[in-house]
Amino acid sequence: MTTLADFKKEQLSFAGKAKEVFSMGAGPGVVIMPEMPGITPEVAAFGVRVAEAGFTVFIPDLFGVAGKEFSNGYVMQSMAKACVSKEFAALATNKKAPVTDWLRGLVGEAHTRCGGQVGVVGMCFTGGFALALAVDPAVEVATMSQPALPFPIGAKARRSSGVSDAELKIVKERAAKGQVCVIGLRFTGDTFVPAERFENLRAELGDAFIGVEIDSSKGNAHGFTKQSHSVLTMEYRDEPGFPTNEAHDLVIKHFKERLGN
Repeated sequence: MTTLADFKKEQLSFAGKAKEVFSMGAGPGVVIMPEMPGITPEVAAFGVRVAEAGFTVFIPDLFGVAGKEFSNGYVMQSMAKACVSKEFAALATNKKAPVTDWLRGLVGEAHTRCGGQVGVVGMCFTGGFALALAVDPAVEVATMSQPALPFPIGAKARRSSGVSDAELKIVKERAAKGQVCVIGLRFTGDTFVPAERFENLRAELGDAFIGVEIDSSKGNAHGFTKQSHSVLTMEYRDEPGFPTNEAHDLVIKHFKERLGN
């Protein structure tokens, strides 16, 4: 069970707000935004793996209780609080989430401290924030792992990338120039991350979007279920050839190739 004991903890202020950030490692900067319900031991373990691969990891405490173990009740509690927060704009489609201003400040801090380009990872509730951060010239690789916002209610929301039209336009321009690549990870049976979302991202970003869709249909070879959701954390297995291990290694590979490690 990975804890946060080995991480450096500090309070950083951007956009007029202070939040705690956990960091570790050395090398190019990678900002990892936690999934619901917060920085669980599994999220911390992913951060350790990225740091061990040769990067400086920054994990902001955005919701929940840092270090608390996952439970369904804890997820519902954190989700309820986040959904009513204007900071996340969880129920909006094609709208900028105010928290991304703070997160861009953290990207800038990672860029200043570490030098070179920065990688970002968003998961579940924060998956779309990774795409929003790709407007920043310092971001070279943006990973959207099971991007669940906006909630897929209606055709428009199912296709939505979770960012504003203005943000998407900038990302498309950067992608066309080869300045950023976007990685998307999802399970095929994950109802929170519909296939239409990845289809739209492919249409918008072209070859700059690398979509990884892991088979979780009934009877699949690896025993994934329709509840399988968290590619890089809860469903990760340190086994060569295992689909989530391959997805994890793909993300690390692009970080190494594009961030100068």
